[in-house]
Amino acid sequence: MLGSSVSDLVEERFADGRLPEHIAKSVARQALMGLEGLHRRKIAHGDFHIRNLAFTIPPMANVPEHEFIDILGKPDIGLVRRNDGKCLEPGIPEYIVRPASSHTRSWQLSDTIKIVDFGESFTQNNVPKTLHTPLVVRAPEVIFKDRLDYRVDLWSLGCMLFELFAGQPPFDNILITPRVLVEQMQEITNEALPQRWVPLWESMRGDDATADNGPKLQEWLEEMYFDGERKEELTRDDIMKLGRIIRKLLRFEPAARASVKEILNDPWFRE
Repeated sequence: MLGSSVSDLVEERFADGRLPEHIAKSVARQALMGLEGLHRRKIAHGDFHIRNLAFTIPPMANVPEHEFIDILGKPDIGLVRRNDGKCLEPGIPEYIVRPASSHTRSWQLSDTIKIVDFGESFTQNNVPKTLHTPLVVRAPEVIFKDRLDYRVDLWSLGCMLFELFAGQPPFDNILITPRVLVEQMQEITNEALPQRWVPLWESMRGDDATADNGPKLQEWLEEMYFDGERKEELTRDDIMKLGRIIRKLLRFEPAARASVKEILNDPWFRE
């Protein structure tokens, strides 16, 4: 059984808005292992972010029925009727049950996570023209309508690692637009757009050009983590190493991004 997503767990259980370091690192390792397995099988997830990482719930087979109902509540049942009042056809259920849900405080979560929601996934032989990944973690090649492959997940992975440890995505997620996002991408990565994207970018930007004065990736990561308001379990050396890892993923050219296997084998994840 699956419990809350990582983002829901943070919201429900951790007042400072981010996971403790040991949990964040465990989640990161498991997410990397899962994504590496997908890529090894030539499958792209296409919608990779912390809302699509869910903690598992220990097996409930031995939980008494009354305890199970105490957690989820009594089933909410609705009878099925035809509008014309006639009898239901064979095979039509007599009633439906509202899906049950419960806050994670009611469950004893395991420390295991699963990657969920494969609605945007694809193989190398069936590549979509676009993806509907949340804009704030969307790979730039999706925004610029370039050819897509499994490496869209690598950009999203970089965003996920940033959010997992810093407590928020590397890019603004309030009223963000593609144009503003691309500007932030250029500022944080400190990279120029590939030449093939420039004509579309000029059309997107129009006359509303802004100066490149935003923080770079490492500077922004340190500012978000050492904000003085939340518990700091990682050292500045840790954050330097984490920034180096994320930097390998947040590259405009998909071919320049590190593979999941390379990131998984980074010594920092083994410390």
